[in-house]
Amino acid sequence: MESGRASKTALGVAIRRAAHQMIDKPPVLDDPIALRLVGDGYPRLMERAMHSVGRDFRGFMAARSRYTEDQLAEAVACGVTQYVVLGAGLDTFAYRNPFSTLRVFEVDFPATQVWKRAMLAQAAIALPANLVFVALDFEHQTLADGLVEAGLDFTKRAFFGWLGVVPYLTLDAFRATLSVVARMPVGSAVTFDYAVAPETLSPIGRIAFDRLSERVAAAGEPFRLFFTPEDLEAELRREGFKRVEQVDSGRLNDLYFNDRADGLKLSPLGLGMLVTAGV
Repeated sequence: MESGRASKTALGVAIRRAAHQMIDKPPVLDDPIALRLVGDGYPRLMERAMHSVGRDFRGFMAARSRYTEDQLAEAVACGVTQYVVLGAGLDTFAYRNPFSTLRVFEVDFPATQVWKRAMLAQAAIALPANLVFVALDFEHQTLADGLVEAGLDFTKRAFFGWLGVVPYLTLDAFRATLSVVARMPVGSAVTFDYAVAPETLSPIGRIAFDRLSERVAAAGEPFRLFFTPEDLEAELRREGFKRVEQVDSGRLNDLYFNDRADGLKLSPLGLGMLVTAGV
């Protein structure tokens, strides 16, 4: 996205997370803040997000956040006290953070943060004391410099969440961010999602990918970066990550969608995957 405007895809994700709270019972991700944040100002978008056609995408939005927050919980149990949300958009974790010792750093473009803070104020959602906004214009400041200025302690372990961002990056920008995480102390980690190389998809999967790609391009935020699981693992190993766990839709179904009365389950199309990489 451009640094001078807020993200349309971030709004779409937030609306789907809110719709998930309303229509999918029980929710995979329990996020009442999403409903308050979105409010009733987007009825047409909410109706579309609740439609059966968008069910799989809605489920994936919830599952990727749940998986990331489960990974974070494991890190906190091992003593991590710093959580960096990269490309935070309208992420709501900081406003329902159950860990009193965890400091949360939300990193995003200045325009997106101004927009989010206005939405938070309108919804009367209080800013927690252990939240730090890191407004970063990547044309003038590096991620490492921005985090240092915001008070992240680079001598202590940190966990990074990086959802809904990697497919929109250049390869150089992706590697630059990974290098920051890889320089953190042993025990630090990052969870992110990525788009699977379209040429490896099934014919049906390729049709679904092309439709999604057209929508995000029309919103001004086109997909740029794709990986095969093998290429992605090689990137992480070259950067120095010691632990790599990749999770596909089948694994997410096993973790979060078994034995549901409503039958909610992720499709096997395999457009995206999740990965956790530890230093």
